[in-house]
Amino acid sequence: MVDHQQIRAWRPALAGIDEVFHARITDHVYPMHTHDSWTLLIVDDGMVRYDLDRHEHGALDQLVTLLPPHVPHNGRSVTPTGFRKRVVYLDSSQLEDSLIGLAVDSPVLEDPLLRQRIHQLHESLEHPGDELDTESRLALVSERLRDHLQRRVEDRTHVRDAGIAHRLRDLLDARFVEGISLQEASDTLHVHPAHLVRVFSREFGMGPHQYLTGRRVDLARKLLLSGMSPRLVAVSAGFYDQSHFNRHFKRSLGTSPGRYARSGPQSDLAPTQI
Repeated sequence: MVDHQQIRAWRPALAGIDEVFHARITDHVYPMHTHDSWTLLIVDDGMVRYDLDRHEHGALDQLVTLLPPHVPHNGRSVTPTGFRKRVVYLDSSQLEDSLIGLAVDSPVLEDPLLRQRIHQLHESLEHPGDELDTESRLALVSERLRDHLQRRVEDRTHVRDAGIAHRLRDLLDARFVEGISLQEASDTLHVHPAHLVRVFSREFGMGPHQYLTGRRVDLARKLLLSGMSPRLVAVSAGFYDQSHFNRHFKRSLGTSPGRYARSGPQSDLAPTQI
């Protein structure tokens, strides 16, 4: 059972916080439940084990736990001695409901400065009359929480964009000889052409056209060294014509295709006379 003498709960006269909850819990097990508010939790002693969105997590001291509203979770002590926690329940004026999904996957924040600021917020909440100080501390805490969630947006965007870039590279690899237009790639991958160029360039340090040309030049080198004439190589490697081939080959290697083909060691034996 919970010893109710170990629980303190109140609603402060401060916009943005629905409730403050301080407790030492020993053998009580919280069943699955939800809140309308964001649960901002710090543990001062012990460790809490909880399930959120069917995944198990842990809350312990030195870390910050942010549980989003409307998502079921439970809670129980990991050790026989229980745990001591402090919670503020933040309303949507501090964190918008649109951020809920970002908090579900990873509710634990390893941020010593944020942990310290939450501790200071709780201390300020204990002293009526310091409303300006409390309001200021709440603003700093909410700002840092939003920064964490915003970085997750950026991280997810980067991962998605990297995936798009690699899919475009695969498409270019499969079609580098016959070629593919940017619009065709856009239609195939269902991504705007400008975004394709942007994410590919950011991921690989070159544009799609430069990559495609590099693949063609690389093939041309192999064909030239195998003995194929430059004229046939131009067609076989996907270049528009001989002039197009010569220009890009020289830009890439600093020499013409013909000179490149003849640059290897020559046989000391004269050709057989017939």
